Amino acid sequence: MSTEILILGCGSSAGTPAIGCQCATCTSPDPRNKRTRSSSVITTQGLSFLIDTGPDLRTQALREGLTRVDAVLYTHQHADHLNGIDDLRAFCYVNKAAMPVFGSPYTMHDINTRFHYTTLPPGQWWELPSLQTTAVDGPFCHRGVEIIPVPVMHGRWPVLGYRIGKVAYLTDVSEIPESSFALLDGLDVLLLDCLRTQPHHTHFGLEQSLTAAARIGARQTVLIHMTHEFEYTELSARLPAGVVMGYDGMRICSAA
Repeated sequence: MSTEILILGCGSSAGTPAIGCQCATCTSPDPRNKRTRSSSVITTQGLSFLIDTGPDLRTQALREGLTRVDAVLYTHQHADHLNGIDDLRAFCYVNKAAMPVFGSPYTMHDINTRFHYTTLPPGQWWELPSLQTTAVDGPFCHRGVEIIPVPVMHGRWPVLGYRIGKVAYLTDVSEIPESSFALLDGLDVLLLDCLRTQPHHTHFGLEQSLTAAARIGARQTVLIHMTHEFEYTELSARLPAGVVMGYDGMRICSAA
């Protein structure tokens, strides 16, 4: 059974265009240079898994016609990956059920503390998100689909990537621990953090991303979480075979 990936957003925390910037990328008419905050949907075995709920979630869902989400996988609790959580109420309303959400114990604690109202029982009118939070620290199954959390480092913060079948999603990465490389063997598609040209203390720069991509050896690596330093056409022309730039609305099909 095939697995489909929809990139809702591939931008950094500032998005592209960046407010007040007049650079070539920010003023480009190419829609592939318009980047909302990073989030994707992986659909397999009839279930759609949303990765992160950034502040652009509503706009992304309307743009892509996304009307159903069966579960949410959180990478970490930073605002550009979490603070669109209120927009989950629309999907709870569609499903007429509480939304299962998964993440590290720290991220689930953060949701239960900062967004405590989302863990209340659903109201008659579904006026609030209704979430079922589950902390994960190893492989788990949701409705028959195996999901493998992949621990990575985001500066000093441990965060989670995710593997479903032969697809893996790694955002906000500055280091992949040796033990996590073993979880990434045999990938068909890898979505990989690539913030900017130069290294950053909490993200891969371009050279680091390409080095990691070569070691992991997925059939296709798609770069995500990019700032306006990268112009789509210019960077695409100099990427090695098997590595491409992601863009908002990009759809990828994996055979497994």
